[in-house]
Amino acid sequence: MQQPLYILSGGSSRTRGQAAQDSNIRAGKAVASAVRTTLGPRGMDKMLVDSTGNVVITNDGATILEEMDIEHPAAQMIVEVAETQEKEVGDGTTTAAVLTGELLAHAEDLLEADLHPTVIVEGYTEAARLAQEAIDAQVLDVDLDDDLLETVAESSMTGKGTGDVTADVLAQHVVRAVRMVHAENGRFDRDDVRVLTRTGASSSATELVEGVVIDKDPVNDNMPKSVEDATVAVLDAKLDVRKGEVDTEYTITSVEQLDAALKAEDDELRGYAKAFADAGVDVVFCTKSISDRVAGHLAAAGVLAFKSVKKSDARAIARATGAKRLGSATDLDESDFGRADSVSLKKYGDDELVFVEGGDASKAVTLFLRGGTEHVVDELERAINDAIDVTVAALDKGGVVPGAGATEIAIADHVRAEAAGIEGRKQLAVEAFADAVEALPRTLAENTGMDPIDALVDLRARYENEGIAGVISSGRSGEIGDPVEHGILDPAAVKREAVESATEAATMIVRIDDVIAAE
Repeated sequence: MQQPLYILSGGSSRTRGQAAQDSNIRAGKAVASAVRTTLGPRGMDKMLVDSTGNVVITNDGATILEEMDIEHPAAQMIVEVAETQEKEVGDGTTTAAVLTGELLAHAEDLLEADLHPTVIVEGYTEAARLAQEAIDAQVLDVDLDDDLLETVAESSMTGKGTGDVTADVLAQHVVRAVRMVHAENGRFDRDDVRVLTRTGASSSATELVEGVVIDKDPVNDNMPKSVEDATVAVLDAKLDVRKGEVDTEYTITSVEQLDAALKAEDDELRGYAKAFADAGVDVVFCTKSISDRVAGHLAAAGVLAFKSVKKSDARAIARATGAKRLGSATDLDESDFGRADSVSLKKYGDDELVFVEGGDASKAVTLFLRGGTEHVVDELERAINDAIDVTVAALDKGGVVPGAGATEIAIADHVRAEAAGIEGRKQLAVEAFADAVEALPRTLAENTGMDPIDALVDLRARYENEGIAGVISSGRSGEIGDPVEHGILDPAAVKREAVESATEAATMIVRIDDVIAAE
């Protein structure tokens, strides 16, 4: 008898056929289920505690999935869906994860009905194309003015710990910040809108700083605490005694030689301070070290200086003030420097922050967020970052669509209507896609406190009669209404990305029929 041939290591395991598909689909559904209750304005938060005791409280889908440290390879694909959604458009991570889970759940039913995975993939792909058509049809023909963008930003922050009272104020800050750095040619550098958080006040104390705020202390206590109409230099070089590239040794045989060496060293250090003072520089931001003796000379000359400034902070200061990044402290020219209305130090608790405001270039702004606790400001920071991203997405990536589940109802209706014209078993997969999309407004209704089945029936009926229907959160429960009238809008790019990434992930998982795991 022929001996069996083993091509895998002894500790390897292999799962094939329906068992592999069931395992992957269950894992994907479990991940989606973990974030389902966070969807919408009435979504609940999750408390995540790691092995060291660090606590994260959030309802941001990408953050939850990242902190859960998921190991199952199929489930990890849904984490990647949320990460991609966050990276591309900044919001809709929970929507993308839930939709992926629903597509997998309906695929499981189709597999049990003896549909081949390839047929399901073809059907889902066709349905995703129809969904994109429906999204394009839902784009509102409106001017993207500040009021509308504030509505978009506020919609993205609703239910994310910002508080209903302050969400509109925060949305105004976000839109002003984006408008200030968004170029007329449509170019936008995300790094130009910075976010800095500090505890010790309510979120209503959040302010927009037209400039840069950094967490740094002056290199000498005798330096001025505030400079008006400041000339700013940004330096990428050490202000210290120069050192040779090779080891050298000097022999000193007299006191005079020692004094001369010390004087030469001091003259070099004093020369750095004199160079900046003579050039009219008021403030120096240095990304490298500044020796104590140079700091003392700078203080004596009335120059405010900071050392070990982060590269990102230095870049932001340069963009805000119009300064050039200098590679040395020699041959300084007036054109190398930037200007700021003021550079001042302000105390917040035990920290001293540097405010660089009113720069000539005005290409960087800072949202200075306040909150009562670290957990509050952390969640507020996530919400503000999402709001910034969706505001830019609305401006640059195809306008806005009705929120509150209205676009999903329109997608499901369009896909279902077109499914009747698709021949063969693929039609079943297209219809299943429509059912999966409808799970999103159904989940919104459930999280709002409504009966999900009744809500879905009412949504379909209102959409059929009026062409728009969404789940509006009001009072202790919710109602079916027009999200546009209630100011609930989402960027179309968020919907497009969610449909595309969820479909790709679900179809890839469905096609797997063999899982080989090495020890």
